[in-house]
Amino acid sequence: MSGGERRHGELLATRQIFRGRAIHLDVDRVRLPNDREADLEIVHHPGAAAVVPVLPDGTVLLLRQYRHATGGWLLEVPAGKLEPGEHPEHCAVRETEEETGYRPSALYALGWVWTSPGFLDEKIWLYLATGLEPTAQAVDDDEVLEIERMPLREAVEMALRGEIHDVKSALALLRAAPHVQSL
Repeated sequence: MSGGERRHGELLATRQIFRGRAIHLDVDRVRLPNDREADLEIVHHPGAAAVVPVLPDGTVLLLRQYRHATGGWLLEVPAGKLEPGEHPEHCAVRETEEETGYRPSALYALGWVWTSPGFLDEKIWLYLATGLEPTAQAVDDDEVLEIERMPLREAVEMALRGEIHDVKSALALLRAAPHVQSL
């Protein structure tokens, strides 16, 4: 069966389990493409944007951010959740400015990714940001972070060595690197 002939599943019923500020959890009864039925837990998320902000000298602005869910600190690119009706590019500019204190004048789209498609419908749009102008940092009350500056080349090498454990950040850095060299 070719990709164009593949069947899709069919939603039979949805049971709402939880409605929170950032996510919603449902249990969907689904008829799968193989005609079997299954109950699937689905976490719904509005989506997000993640940004690789690069200064003119090739320095990237990363965040060392405390993440309670992981039990510690992660090295990440700036990112944040889309507000209702917000375009990913607007979110990318907003989050870069809030988290780094720099506002980008140019964004380059690096595509998008599903973060964990086995149970989560979150899509993250990835961007490279240049033309950074200093503004004021304005982190949210639940964000604990420090800015770490390093050459983009070093950050990419860390991603390749498996030293950046946040998937959106590692992939955004790898996708951004060829574009920075060509700018």
